[in-house]
Amino acid sequence: MLSRTTARLLLAALLVTGSASAEPARGTVANDRIEALPKPLEKVDVKEHLGTHVPKTLGFVDETGRPVTLGDYMDGKLPTVFTFNYSNCPMLCSLMLNGFVNGLKELDFTPGREFRVVTVSIDPTEKPARALETQRRYLGHYGKPEAKDGWHFLTGSEGNIKAYADALGLSYSYVPERKEYAHPSAIVVASPDGKIVRYLYGVEYPAQSLRLAVLEASEGKIGTAFDRLILYCFHYDSTQGRYAPMAANIMRLGGGVAVVLLAAFVALLFRSDAKKRRRLVESTS
Repeated sequence: MLSRTTARLLLAALLVTGSASAEPARGTVANDRIEALPKPLEKVDVKEHLGTHVPKTLGFVDETGRPVTLGDYMDGKLPTVFTFNYSNCPMLCSLMLNGFVNGLKELDFTPGREFRVVTVSIDPTEKPARALETQRRYLGHYGKPEAKDGWHFLTGSEGNIKAYADALGLSYSYVPERKEYAHPSAIVVASPDGKIVRYLYGVEYPAQSLRLAVLEASEGKIGTAFDRLILYCFHYDSTQGRYAPMAANIMRLGGGVAVVLLAAFVALLFRSDAKKRRRLVESTS
């Protein structure tokens, strides 16, 4: 999982070179100086709005052409994963959504069952028919047709798109000479009532990070007892942009397990001793 800073540098490389390769051209000397960000990236950033709520009244149109609001996907039952992409993005969106789908493939949770996914298009000129094509493409890559009702691709007005981005803390900009949008590579996970709980960065979203983020957002209302145990042992490391083991909780858990095992062992000893005494009494009577 890439950190926020690394994700921004990756975006810079994609905008400047048009590819994901960072290898110096032949005959040049690698420059290890920190260069200034390209102008399109100066406005691109993520300001985490943890604990705030995604506005439910913002109106969009889903992939079928039906008018919807964000509140339609936040009914208090399931967590929601929000992404910010657009269908005609030449590079970064494909990397992000492919990485997201690859993580979903390794996850035994399914959109529409344990959580929902909402992808809002950055491009105000994008139409529902184009969004439907994009939905079909990524659901086809995912290989779970049943996720159709759990992952929606929305289009909308420039004003509502901007309001959505502002609510999530995602800054983006339009690059006229390339006819592209520069935007951060991040997804946002919200609780069933729309409270922003977690940001995941980069172009790869491992199944474990997705699972823990969804479990955290659900406040333990989905998943198994083992899932909740795993969540107890991990915490989100904002410096690395991923979940990491929490030593203190693991030690507490290990100590608790040791106490339980010791108590069970002592109980077995007492039970065995009681049986021996009964046998001795029965043999002497």
